[in-house]
Amino acid sequence: ITPGCPGFYAPEHEAAWKRIVDFVHAETPAKMCAQIGHSGPKGSTQLGWEEMDAPLTSGNWSLMAASDVAWSESNQVPKPMTRADMDQVTAQFVASAEMAERAGFDMLELHCAHGYLLSSFITPLTNTRTDEYGGSLENRMRYPLEVFHAVRAVWPDAKPISVRISANDWVGDDGVTPEEAVEIARMLQDAGVDICDVSAGQTSKRAEPVYGRMFQTPFSDRIRNETGMATMAVGNIYEPDHVNSILMAGRADLVCLARPHLANPYWTLHAAAALGDAETKWPNPYGPGADQMRRLAERGEGVSMRV
Repeated sequence: ITPGCPGFYAPEHEAAWKRIVDFVHAETPAKMCAQIGHSGPKGSTQLGWEEMDAPLTSGNWSLMAASDVAWSESNQVPKPMTRADMDQVTAQFVASAEMAERAGFDMLELHCAHGYLLSSFITPLTNTRTDEYGGSLENRMRYPLEVFHAVRAVWPDAKPISVRISANDWVGDDGVTPEEAVEIARMLQDAGVDICDVSAGQTSKRAEPVYGRMFQTPFSDRIRNETGMATMAVGNIYEPDHVNSILMAGRADLVCLARPHLANPYWTLHAAAALGDAETKWPNPYGPGADQMRRLAERGEGVSMRV
């Protein structure tokens, strides 16, 4: 997490988010989800397009995490959290959730993946505690669930909450495995989490992920079909056919695409046109563009993405 990352910890953040959310709601039927998290051992780092996850060249701030395990030899060693630290951070999560609600977000996601603070409790790779917050999976999940319950208490009942997890640490039995991820999801389900955002890895430099098309979808598939919990699939999903096949096969309830939308913010609208969907709503000012793209798609022209 860098000085350039957006946040929910200052009044000006709330005002900026509210302006964005109000605009989206006024112009489109889209729903907005706010993801909240704490950097933990991966904080005080350079911007993502500088040296990823590397410490700032100056002005670093102190870090805290489940245990004194640094992200790398170059990163500072975080302070193991005390009970007072946990209470303070829980209160900050609550304040962020309240801010997201006032800003008008429709959904909330609690980030418990990728080696950040809550993830540092879940994976045994970074949790070496010997108290009630370390050791067994039940103990390692204790603090993340405490945070979830505190956030759920202030988030409107009618609005859903998802939790993002790393379903595989990619280090074999030394870390979280896909089998253990199913048990993590069961705990989330029992706690009242509405949907599990199933990612993987980024919890240790030791990880040896096996990349490929839709490479994390099997973890979502397994959790959904072994627990009955709703899931979100994410990870190297970049074609409309990927999305539709995942949903139609019952491997996830929602599909998340990040990098395709960075390359093309209108990816979903273009995919709809390519598939002949005339009902997907475009922003009103872009109506003529939608009409042209649909006509071209009918003739097999103008839409470059594969379907």
